[in-house]
Amino acid sequence: MILEKYEWGDPAAPPLVLIHGVGSRAEEFAEAAQFWGAERRVIAFDLRGHNRSGFAPPWSHATYVEDLVESVRALGIARADWLGFSFGGSLLLKMAVTHPEVIDRSILLEPVIKISPELADRRAQEELTGDVWDSVEDFIRAHSYGAEPNFDDADRIATYFDALPDGRVKRRTSQTAIVSIFSEFAADSPPPETLAGGTTALLYAPAFGLVQPDQLEAYRPYLERVVALPGMHSVFQTAFAETTAAVTAFLNETESTA
Repeated sequence: MILEKYEWGDPAAPPLVLIHGVGSRAEEFAEAAQFWGAERRVIAFDLRGHNRSGFAPPWSHATYVEDLVESVRALGIARADWLGFSFGGSLLLKMAVTHPEVIDRSILLEPVIKISPELADRRAQEELTGDVWDSVEDFIRAHSYGAEPNFDDADRIATYFDALPDGRVKRRTSQTAIVSIFSEFAADSPPPETLAGGTTALLYAPAFGLVQPDQLEAYRPYLERVVALPGMHSVFQTAFAETTAAVTAFLNETESTA
């Protein structure tokens, strides 16, 4: 599937491809992408089952990887820097196995490496009806992940919802796709040595605890850089300056092989 996209920055500059998290959308990167776009061509795709891209199955993680590779190749890009947030980080780990040729440098930002079956099941159950909300404000509260809810972007976030006749709002996502995604979060990720020979950074929020200490230590020998960020999982809300600065530093201080 060719995915719908947003672009920022100089079309002639080196590409940086951003992969959003489950239930999100490409436009979530808008503020950070404008920051990085000063020196790069920044591209973010709406994943299958999300926002403007197609909703058709299959919804396996492997399919999501193939969608991304097909979509960047359709833009004439053979190799790029990649940043994956949450689910996007999980997809980058899998892309390193099946399509390492498209990856120059990769940034795993609060990646889902593996979660317990109990957590995967609970989150999948929550997402069965997670597309309909009483209001956009209720959605923001539920997705603050431990941070103080920030309603400053409520108007922008509202553009990702459709109004229902009863006054509630419906998010433009396929809930069956999201449930499928969560089911695979309980499976093992590719082994850490998959990253050997690559140039990879791991940026994580210790206070949130998504990246477990044993996972961090297993992957650390194969990482070019590890950065602990303040705040919670939603790092673009809770640690925007630190996150954008860490990404910029990694890209500026490591050597591209493209």
